[in-house]
Amino acid sequence: MKDFKISIVTPFFNEAGSICSFFESIFRILDNQKFSYEIICIDDGSSDQTLENLKKFAIGNKNIKIISLSRNFGKEYALTAGIDAAQGDAVIPIDADLQDPPELIPLMVDEWLKGFPVVLAKRASRITDTKFKRGTAHFFYKIINVLSDVSIPENTGDFRLMDRQVVDILKQLPERTRFMKGLFAWVGFEQATVYYDRQDRRDGQTKWNVWKLWNFALDGIFSFSTSPIRIWTYLGLTIALSAGLYGSFIILKTLVYGISAPGYASLACLILFFSGINLVGIGLLGEYIGRIFMETKCRPLYIIKEKIGFQDET
Repeated sequence: MKDFKISIVTPFFNEAGSICSFFESIFRILDNQKFSYEIICIDDGSSDQTLENLKKFAIGNKNIKIISLSRNFGKEYALTAGIDAAQGDAVIPIDADLQDPPELIPLMVDEWLKGFPVVLAKRASRITDTKFKRGTAHFFYKIINVLSDVSIPENTGDFRLMDRQVVDILKQLPERTRFMKGLFAWVGFEQATVYYDRQDRRDGQTKWNVWKLWNFALDGIFSFSTSPIRIWTYLGLTIALSAGLYGSFIILKTLVYGISAPGYASLACLILFFSGINLVGIGLLGEYIGRIFMETKCRPLYIIKEKIGFQDET
């Protein structure tokens, strides 16, 4: 008897070519398990045939449920929409590109049944990534774990299992800047880890470029740490103290030796340097103020245009 249910949550954005491979792989794994399941597919405002292809697979299959958003809100918000709609006793987010293997799902469920509320899927290696991406990812995790009070596991993405208790708490977090890896880590709970080798993307192309990854990293740092502003406070105090000492030195030197010839070049360099410091500090303040501004608007995180397959739920 299938006495518990697993919710698979997958955001889709212009993944029309990946849908067939995704469902073939996921069905091959899930149909052989002793638990019931649902697959919640979130179309994040795709401009190709993603939604139409999802609807074709949903015909006659009550396990597939579709949420179509009114526009492209971004992966973090699409993932939030899927988690909000999930009804399972445990929820597993997984990407449509199959770089995270569905074959790991039964192992994650086994760990969950042992009593672990959270089961992380950690990449044993990142050989499919470029050296640049591996290096920047490693640097990002080092920086954010130094600055943040919340420890975010390195080489661990959204692919994980979360118990219903964890999901219900996660749904209570209202922030508009959604760095889901950080939110997953913030809720805590005892964790188990399963390891895997990340695969190459089977179909399509990644939607992430260097600029998007950079902004994503900034969201993570500024959402989970005020250390950048605190560091800038200490830096400002250090510079002010140094300037005061240097000013005292100049005054004493002038009193003893008289006025020396002015140095235009050194003065210009100092002005440019401190002007740059001021602009960077203002920029840091702007990052935090901008996030406060977005939070105060209290706009909904996403807008659902259409839901398919949820008609039998109360």
